[in-house]
Amino acid sequence: MTRIAIIGVGKIARDQHVPSITASPDFELVAAVTGHQPPAGVPSYRTIAAMMEAGLGVEAVAICTPPRGRLALVEQAVSHGLDVLIEKPPAATLSEAQAIVDACRNAGRVLYVTWHSREAAGVEPARRWLSDKAISRVEVNWKEDVRVWHPGQAWIWEPGIGVFDPGINALSVLTRILPRPLMLAQAALRFPANRPAPIAADLLFADADGLAVDVRFDFDQRGPQTWDIDVETDGGHLKLSKGASEMAIDGTPVALDGTPEYARLYARFAELLRTRASDADLAPFAHVADAYLLGRRETVGDFHE
Repeated sequence: MTRIAIIGVGKIARDQHVPSITASPDFELVAAVTGHQPPAGVPSYRTIAAMMEAGLGVEAVAICTPPRGRLALVEQAVSHGLDVLIEKPPAATLSEAQAIVDACRNAGRVLYVTWHSREAAGVEPARRWLSDKAISRVEVNWKEDVRVWHPGQAWIWEPGIGVFDPGINALSVLTRILPRPLMLAQAALRFPANRPAPIAADLLFADADGLAVDVRFDFDQRGPQTWDIDVETDGGHLKLSKGASEMAIDGTPVALDGTPEYARLYARFAELLRTRASDADLAPFAHVADAYLLGRRETVGDFHE
């Protein structure tokens, strides 16, 4: 069993990482590095160095801080011989994300750049079903209410984040299930007048064969939330819904394994640790960077909690 510590104890750590680690047969949560209240029964430290000096036998860390400044944390972790799991998005910039990959590789440590939506129950069945199909249309609608999922969290509106915090989940699914790489053709980003990050985005991708992939993100959707991917093929219509946790072919539901995303994520990390392999795919993050490079900026009304 791997002795693991959480770095950064905020909402995602409390909601997902702590219960998933606690339930995992592969990990034992032994410490936290945080300025906030640590999980019950777990000692807390202000720095990785202080945690390691305590002699707890920590072997790996799960970094759950906001994206900015993670490179320094990773460098500290690998300097102490620790393997690293990172919550999405992996960093504040693509250059920093690549530096994280390089730091772990140079230190000989395992790095898992996680995309939790890739662990949704429908993702691998969808990838297999699409592998021998000719795809004619892809449409993504990923729309949720930031007030529900990130109440009062200022970091979500830092430059480069905004609607791409949930939107990158859709991109992580697309880059897993589609058989060919995508390139961004055009983008429109809508910024509230009082926020430095977009609240909505429309993206148009294409693959090498000219397939158009129409993607729509919204962080201001009231009422029911929408996390859907529709794919038309020569073999029928595939629909992933509820964040790819549900799948249907031509309207008929497909039976799926109901294991939660974060349980799968930690099972994957355990596998990587056993095989001493890293999983550090930055493709979803690169698509976000491309959206900022190509995106036409539109200013909309002020955002209010």
